[in-house]
Amino acid sequence: MRGPGTPTIDQMQVLIAVADEGGLAAAARRLRRATSAVSYAIDNLEAQLGLKLFERVTTRRPRLTRGGQAVLADARAVLEQLDGLKARVRGLSEGLEAEVALAVDVMLPHDRLVDALAGFRAAFPTVALRLHAEALGGVTQLLRSGEAVLGVTHTENIDATGLEQAPAGVVRLIPVAAPGHPLARRNSRERPQDHIQLVLSDRTPLTAGRDFGVLAAHSWRLADLSTKHALLLAGLGWGNMPEFLVRDDLKARRLVLLKTGGLAGADYRFQAVWRRDTPPGTAGRWLVQRFTAQNRAQG
Repeated sequence: MRGPGTPTIDQMQVLIAVADEGGLAAAARRLRRATSAVSYAIDNLEAQLGLKLFERVTTRRPRLTRGGQAVLADARAVLEQLDGLKARVRGLSEGLEAEVALAVDVMLPHDRLVDALAGFRAAFPTVALRLHAEALGGVTQLLRSGEAVLGVTHTENIDATGLEQAPAGVVRLIPVAAPGHPLARRNSRERPQDHIQLVLSDRTPLTAGRDFGVLAAHSWRLADLSTKHALLLAGLGWGNMPEFLVRDDLKARRLVLLKTGGLAGADYRFQAVWRRDTPPGTAGRWLVQRFTAQNRAQG
């Protein structure tokens, strides 16, 4: 038994036009064809598929069968994918990247990342995005290895040889601890150096042997901010955190701002970074401009 034939693009377009316009004559006007040509195309499609697509109560108001409704949905999906393919090919022929690999520092505020990615998706719907989130030297390592074409990170203490940079904003780091921690008690004379400090560690060799903001003799090295946050809430140490991540905890008194022992906040400045020998293309440059615009808006 022969299986169904393969519909042509034209046949699927005719099917969609008839369904959308609610009739053969209206579909013919939309397609700028004779009504008889539209009817003939539907007859051929039904014969090719071996399936009745319309209940022709009248020639003017054909009604989709259940099978016709399913075929219509698939035809729409096929044509949408075809439009996407053509858009991608058009972009590639014009020099648009097929994919942009972006690496961002875990300290980057979520609202800034969401703003950039939402705008990117709207501006470049055919460009795939590969997103990495890393701490400290992780972003730079991905750039140097070629796994990322663009990064947003703090580069002050990392060798930036061969990298181009543009300002991408700042976040405030503040020292915090749980309310029951000895450093958080009112009029505490405890020294931060005497208590466990929770520190975000660099999983790369780019900053090997160097500590950033570490004051305590004893520290716990953690690979991600969420773990550090959980341990701070549990009262297992103190540490610096991006202000935006602990703002609600400070309001709810789950964490408190530490001021004892001369502790103070610090600015963590971001740079959009890319390799000089492999600069980003059109879509990547758009992301650079978005992040630098955020920096200007922040003032």
